[in-house]
Amino acid sequence: MYLSRFLSIHALWVTVSSVMQPYPLVWGHYDVCKTQIYTEEGKVWDYMACQPESTDMTKYLKVKLDPPDITCGDPPESFCAMGNPYMCNNECDASTPELAHPPELMFDFEGRHPSTFWQSATWKEYPKPLQVNITLSWSKTIELTDNIVITFESGRPDQMILEKSLDYGRTWQPYQYYATDCLDAFHMDPKSVKDLSQHTVLEIICTEEYSTGYTTNSKIIHFEIKDRFAFFAGPRLRNMASLYGQLDTTKKLRDFFTVTDLRIRLLRPAVGEIFVDELHLARYFYAISDIKVRGRCKCNLHATVCVYDNSKLTCECEHNTTGPDCGKCKKNYQGRPWSPGSYLPIPKGTANTCIPSISSIGNCECFGHSNRCSYIDLLNTVICVSCKHNTRGQHCELCRLGYFRNASAQLDDENVCIECYCNPLGSIHDRCNGSGFCECKTGTTGPKCDECLPGNSWHYGCQPNVCDNELLHCQNGGTCHNNVRCLCPAAYTGILCEKLRCEEAGSCSSDSSQGAPPQGSPALLLLTALLGTANPLLF
Repeated sequence: MYLSRFLSIHALWVTVSSVMQPYPLVWGHYDVCKTQIYTEEGKVWDYMACQPESTDMTKYLKVKLDPPDITCGDPPESFCAMGNPYMCNNECDASTPELAHPPELMFDFEGRHPSTFWQSATWKEYPKPLQVNITLSWSKTIELTDNIVITFESGRPDQMILEKSLDYGRTWQPYQYYATDCLDAFHMDPKSVKDLSQHTVLEIICTEEYSTGYTTNSKIIHFEIKDRFAFFAGPRLRNMASLYGQLDTTKKLRDFFTVTDLRIRLLRPAVGEIFVDELHLARYFYAISDIKVRGRCKCNLHATVCVYDNSKLTCECEHNTTGPDCGKCKKNYQGRPWSPGSYLPIPKGTANTCIPSISSIGNCECFGHSNRCSYIDLLNTVICVSCKHNTRGQHCELCRLGYFRNASAQLDDENVCIECYCNPLGSIHDRCNGSGFCECKTGTTGPKCDECLPGNSWHYGCQPNVCDNELLHCQNGGTCHNNVRCLCPAAYTGILCEKLRCEEAGSCSSDSSQGAPPQGSPALLLLTALLGTANPLLF
């Protein structure tokens, strides 16, 4: 009997709890980045995906109004109460704290019934539009985890746009349009989030659901985050694995819930009628008592703590990552490309830690010729750095220019690369092929290009022979000097002493040859030798 009564009470409590709490209070359990476990090798670290706790992000924002002087009270002015738009004896005075309504009052914590609020100047310059931009900036990428809620102390505006930025306010894109008449204001058909689906969840809609005039219970405007989550996780967000899987694999979906800045564009105040009452313009203004933005620092599932220091949010990165969003690997931990953590598999996810690169592990697949590596983001690869022993290449597996592979040595041998030693006078350059043979100039041969081909002689490199004692004989008593020139008798000239000098001058007589000095005369040979020594390359 007691057991059945207990079970009945327990079932009733579960039912009531599920009704009272339609959404889970905790978004997953990714609150630990690593834990020690025991294995056969002893204690080791087990890494898992992790993220900071969801919190009130309005504590860390900076607010900017445009135009800057749009806040009421300077100069002081009167405005009409919301409950009675014809009772216009309320005063806004920036110089009196009790009557001032500065922007920071949009974020002061007052519980469920706020009494302080920011307020704009009234629409005293009608028909000029009364428009205000309220920009909320975090200087940090954040992920939204709950509905954005704006509570107005005035009537909700007739026209408003909520915008987001992903690049710190450089560019903006609409999040949602709000209007009493979407078709008239924005040329859009009115919709609500309930009209969306998994396939259209990223659609930018205009809603008329929140734009009404002066009514006591019509102060709040929502941007529905959880309702969009529910398309994947179910109406009570019980199937978080499905949502996390979509966030993991669909970048556009993940980016949709990610911001660096939000901008509230108030385009037309609550009028409540078709026409503006120009006799009572103090009725028209904007007043916001509370803005709620819940989210977490985006740390790419590599941190559980986000520190606010010097007016700046920064992730305390784990998994050997670094950067404001833990968006890259630390120095000496670039052994593989950086990757964000993954929510899957539930419940611990995948850490995708950065692994040591190079010097930190001493083994970088460099065959012992380097202990340092570097990850090249552009190429998405790891290469060895500062290869020794005359090696080069991604893994120090090649020889430097001017060296060739020692076929008898292993790749990890210090003597794996041998210098080419190409003769600089006989080779085209100092490089050789894989067998150690150098590329030789014309007329040159030998593995090192230090020998001459037949018909050539070495003279500051191999030069073609002019004469020799085999095929190219010097004529008329001339003698071959170092294979580069013939030393001719005084009466003869030409490469091989084949011409009379008088023929060149055109003064030869019939007995010119008889007047030539005797071939082989010692005096002539001595003179010719002296001339050849002075300039051996002149012919």
